[in-house]
Amino acid sequence: MQENKPLLVVGLGNPGAQYVRTRHNVGFIAVRHFVPVDAAWRREHDALTYSENVDGRRVIFVLPQTFMNNSGMAVGALMRFYKIPIENLIVIHDDMDLPVGAMREKVGGGSAGHNGIKSIDAAVGAEYRRIRIGIGHPRDLGLPINPADWVLGRFSDAELSEISSVISKIKLF
Repeated sequence: MQENKPLLVVGLGNPGAQYVRTRHNVGFIAVRHFVPVDAAWRREHDALTYSENVDGRRVIFVLPQTFMNNSGMAVGALMRFYKIPIENLIVIHDDMDLPVGAMREKVGGGSAGHNGIKSIDAAVGAEYRRIRIGIGHPRDLGLPINPADWVLGRFSDAELSEISSVISKIKLF
């Protein structure tokens, strides 16, 4: 991580009221955890951004407004505009292969079929930090639900409580 450059923290999700509390929007939920409730978000480069100093370091929080499958458009534009190196990019997103409330981190790797990650990889490369938050998979729960419908389904209150608990453990640096 380059200490003299801002940190770009991107939460993946879909814009719009109809997607609030959906499993695919766990990245938006996580980013909002770090930002004051009354924050003045800016609209720039197909994203909502909020910037603040955290422990003496500039952090730019990002909610792409391009819909999940085109997240790389916003992320790439912001990285170029702010001259952010790839090692200063953190992307928080949902992962169906992890149980609800589990969290894993890694740098680089494949997309595991996640279209938001595919889009970012295509736009900026793959060697950035990824924080994956588990949303469970319907097959593991014995539910006859299409995975595409599952990710757009809403969290129950109990699931959201588990998600909030794991988000509170995220360390940005």
